[in-house]
Amino acid sequence: MLAKTAVGITIVILKFFTAPAAAATAAAAAAIAATAISTSYPDLVAVKGGSPVEMFERGINELGGMQRFVKKGTVVLVKPNIGWNKTPTQGANTNPELVGAIVKKAYEVGAKKVWVFDHPVDEEKACYKNSGIEAAVIQNGGIMHTANNESDYVEREIPRAKFLKKVKVHKLYLESDVIINVPILKNHAGSKMTAAMKNLMGVVWDRRTWHEQGLHQCIAEFTLLKKVDLTIVDAYMVMMANGPRGFSTEDLKPARMQLLSTDMLLVDTAGAAILETAVNKIPSIEIAQKLGVGSSDLKKANIKRIDMAAAAANVNSKVSL
Repeated sequence: MLAKTAVGITIVILKFFTAPAAAATAAAAAAIAATAISTSYPDLVAVKGGSPVEMFERGINELGGMQRFVKKGTVVLVKPNIGWNKTPTQGANTNPELVGAIVKKAYEVGAKKVWVFDHPVDEEKACYKNSGIEAAVIQNGGIMHTANNESDYVEREIPRAKFLKKVKVHKLYLESDVIINVPILKNHAGSKMTAAMKNLMGVVWDRRTWHEQGLHQCIAEFTLLKKVDLTIVDAYMVMMANGPRGFSTEDLKPARMQLLSTDMLLVDTAGAAILETAVNKIPSIEIAQKLGVGSSDLKKANIKRIDMAAAAANVNSKVSL
């Protein structure tokens, strides 16, 4: 996977292939094709050139709309990164406007209740407030929940895990009908990258044990506990170095992208390309692939690529590998 830089913005070059359907007769082939058109969705949607909310609106429509994931009367957990006492311009937490738009959309399609929380590294109240996420969630009818009470965590066994055999998990992650994972893409000193899989560390109680037992293995193995329904990666302002906290805005790069997928492994692989980090430098991706939690093969994936800026300017945007 290659990346090229233009006008200071990293444009990830993704290529997808379509395979012809096989059928015994021409009539059968036509029927299969018609069914595929009406029911199939991209494996990954990669949007660039819009605001976080604009890219979400376009991307979720390409995946079949929020109604594909959130049914009437369901309880939804939206899990952003709110780990740091940083403002939105500092690029350490998920964009608050994006989180608010996701909460709003879930209610629009009939969600009964939308919870939002993270188990932050910095002081929780400061993180919730200064990230802007608390205000955005409340404004759109969502409910912020604390992650600081150990009594809210339930011990669960991880099937097929070698390292992370047991873990205390927040009850909202276990009990919610729908999980929408909304990480911000950034560099991380320990895991090399924070994106979809790493973001789930924010639903567990004792994260120090992950570092002691083997961080990369634990990140991958935790995905075996429960399937995340939808991942939306905020790659609008990407922390390219000194993550996860960052030293200054010099660590940031305006990629102005968003990735949406039902496959956390696939979206993490694409995220690595945006971050300009080789996949073999992020061990959790290879481990997750071996565990069968998803696909890391971008070449075989059905990827819908959208350049909103080019479309608005009525310019053809060619992206080739």
